Amino acid sequence: MKQNLINKKSIDRKYTKALGRRKTSSARVRLLKGKEDSLVNNKKVFDYFPGKASKTVIEKPLVETETLDKYYFTAKVTGGGKKGQLDALVHGISRALTGLDGDKYRKPLKKLGLLTRDSRRRLRRMVGTGGKARRQKQSPKR
Repeated sequence: MKQNLINKKSIDRKYTKALGRRKTSSARVRLLKGKEDSLVNNKKVFDYFPGKASKTVIEKPLVETETLDKYYFTAKVTGGGKKGQLDALVHGISRALTGLDGDKYRKPLKKLGLLTRDSRRRLRRMVGTGGKARRQKQSPKR
């Protein structure tokens, strides 16, 4: 049976935790001191979010605060799609960094907009719109 890597690694270590959200996705992030592989849902972070664009987005809060080589994270991400999960993860990492040292890290992260929760969601379908959110039913011409 596969062991839970997140719990195994962080049982005896001190960590800072934070919750990041975007649309219907949420990410529970634990930020730990050291230089190990970061994990998302028990997979290496760049296996879970492949591609150079994802790597740039994930490392943005750590690069901006100059903590890329000092900390790593483990995260449980649920809900939504990959893009929403990615944004939730970045929000969680930023909040965890602020939890470590708010005076030092808050200003650069706030300037980039990484601490703001992006609450935009899909507009629900409304009654009488013919199957779409904003579409109106066609009126008769004669």
